[in-house]
Amino acid sequence: MMNTPISLLMTAPAITVRADDTLTTVADVLARHKLSFVPVCEGPGGPALGIISASDVLHFKSSGGDMDELTAWQICTYKPLSVAPDASIAQVAKLMLERQVHHLLVMRGQELVGVVSSLDFVKHYLAEAGANPGQAGIKQGEQHA
Repeated sequence: MMNTPISLLMTAPAITVRADDTLTTVADVLARHKLSFVPVCEGPGGPALGIISASDVLHFKSSGGDMDELTAWQICTYKPLSVAPDASIAQVAKLMLERQVHHLLVMRGQELVGVVSSLDFVKHYLAEAGANPGQAGIKQGEQHA
């Protein structure tokens, strides 16, 4: 189970944004696809340069910045953590904990083949426990302390 390759847990293909996309565009992509983060690529099919999260966009927007003047490249996390598709789930979990990151890229050489978030591990755990991740006892939009 823990030797399972991360490629079986990752989301693929990854939805991406371009480095020169405005934050308005990034926010639209995140909302439309219900994503918490998105890789930032040089261009269509280009190499992944960074990651931008919904939190990054929200923080910038709440500071009163102009969402149409700033680009994804300007606020993304540059050179994000990445792993190979054959890395084990256990190796990836350990790496994410050690580096304290919630998102990483799955790369085959320079090719982006998928993405993994900490939420993917939660879904995997629930599936292994026999629970339906969509019915975990918390309604969407509901928060518990």
